[in-house]
Amino acid sequence: MERRVETVEEKDQRTNRPAAGPKVRGARIEAMTWSIVARDSGGAFGVAVASRFFAVGIHCPHARSGIGAVCTQALVNPHFGPQGLDALESGLAPAEAVMKLTSADSGRDHRQLHIIDAKGRSAAYTGSACVDWCGHLVRDGFSVAGNMLAGERVLVKTTEAFEKTRGRPFAERLLAALEAGEAAGGDKRGKQAAALLIHTTESYPFLDLRVDDHAEPLAELRRLYEKSLERYQPFVACLPSRARPAGITDRTVIEAEVARFQASRPK
Repeated sequence: MERRVETVEEKDQRTNRPAAGPKVRGARIEAMTWSIVARDSGGAFGVAVASRFFAVGIHCPHARSGIGAVCTQALVNPHFGPQGLDALESGLAPAEAVMKLTSADSGRDHRQLHIIDAKGRSAAYTGSACVDWCGHLVRDGFSVAGNMLAGERVLVKTTEAFEKTRGRPFAERLLAALEAGEAAGGDKRGKQAAALLIHTTESYPFLDLRVDDHAEPLAELRRLYEKSLERYQPFVACLPSRARPAGITDRTVIEAEVARFQASRPK
């Protein structure tokens, strides 16, 4: 017999589980949000997120070069992004930052967030009123978290894919992780939006790709990433930077850099 899906409203009417309860809980639900927050070996920070919610890339993923990355989700508190990064920049460890954010938020039971710092340390929080299946996994150099999922396997497969793709470009590892999570159950549930955010060395992002409303958001996000490899990524490398404050202004040199980038790509 198939178990009836519990609605958000029904769960909120029940007595909440204590905050000290299990980090993961099981049930079926029709929509989903899950994400991965990571630091690569070169110090870049990345967040990839997929959701049934419109324009998930606006409020959920946050990163700051040299500092860390945050993803805030469930009944999202957008303030957790900049406040979490400020906490890391002030010297707090990820676990301390998570405690600071959640303890000050009376809606903490409905929040989910995970965070990573410049040392690759991660911490995560899943509120007791987040909708099943919900939970998080913290690993060395990255974490995954989700709510309203098809099951724990979504996070497990997301984790395995990221770990198995070491050596590939950072963005591709993040995309592969989400794709594996979707294949573990995501494609049978709701989907609408996805986003990929990467910060490297500058105050501006290296990549900030968003799919706000699409029948196949991860496939579209992958298409946008592949499109960025044509001219966008080599062009961004020519922009003003900390190492080269004026950037490259000679258009002939820019075109040469684009050609060199294209020639270096695997055929």
